[in-house]
Amino acid sequence: MNHFPYFGSSPYCYSNSFAMMLGDAAPATAVIEFATGSPFGMQLVGGTLPFFDPYGWTPETGFDTALETMGWASTVTKGGNAPEALGRLRTALASGPVWIGPVEMGWLRHQPGKDGPIAADHYVVVLAVEGGWVWMHDPEGHPFACLPLEDFMEAWRAETLDYGEPYTMRTGFRRLRSVAEEDMIRASLDASMRLLSMECEHHLPEGTLGNEAAANTLADRIEKGCDDGLRGHLIQFAVRVGARRLADAATCLARIGAVRAARIASDQAQLVGALQYLLTTGRDAEAAARLRRLAPSYGQLHAALREEQPALRTVST
Repeated sequence: MNHFPYFGSSPYCYSNSFAMMLGDAAPATAVIEFATGSPFGMQLVGGTLPFFDPYGWTPETGFDTALETMGWASTVTKGGNAPEALGRLRTALASGPVWIGPVEMGWLRHQPGKDGPIAADHYVVVLAVEGGWVWMHDPEGHPFACLPLEDFMEAWRAETLDYGEPYTMRTGFRRLRSVAEEDMIRASLDASMRLLSMECEHHLPEGTLGNEAAANTLADRIEKGCDDGLRGHLIQFAVRVGARRLADAATCLARIGAVRAARIASDQAQLVGALQYLLTTGRDAEAAARLRRLAPSYGQLHAALREEQPALRTVST
């Protein structure tokens, strides 16, 4: 199957939030996501929880590098208690919308079915705090959503998440220089290769596996019996965002002429994307077989990037 770019709904909360904050000068969300490094690997956190993102990676690990690569900067504040955080937020809102996260998605009760913590991270753009309500653009598909202040503050405390600090927000987004999107992609290649090499020294619960070992171990687990919790996590989130990230990675790599790497990333996107139907309908043996086909592709992608990168260093003028 030939590669064809994807545009549409997906759990791209932080990339879409960044795009909102950067306004008319925002790169494509595919480029933002690529710059964070998220497509380059797979991990089985603690040996049990799968994500189609790099070994030891969390969204926060890629934010500052991504912004710098794109020619932007922002000011980050975090921590403290709830009254202090709310005071900072109110002050910041006087200058415009505020980028917020991670937050506990389960406390965002404007989203159907959410009624308490589910240990799922999310990012939003807060527009105003008025009369006991928080107004936000929630990139999960809820523009101008409103939420009681107490629920928002509980979400923002983020105590049920396995990364990040309470009450984190970014303000003062400023463009430092103009960078062509192709140059953003090229500038991200070194970091992408490091991520594929699993060069991570933090955020690694005991038993965490990466790339080939993660894919094969997950395949074994699904084949032996995929419980409802694992199946729900995969079909409601991990597969959807994983396939999107890889599709965007293939599109970005093709834009700069990384033909072989783009082909491998597109193949990965197809393998991950096919899991949605197979796992939703209980065809677990076929899903496991797809994961085993996926397993060696991380090493193949790393090799392709290493081979092609020297010819891709030309920077646009």
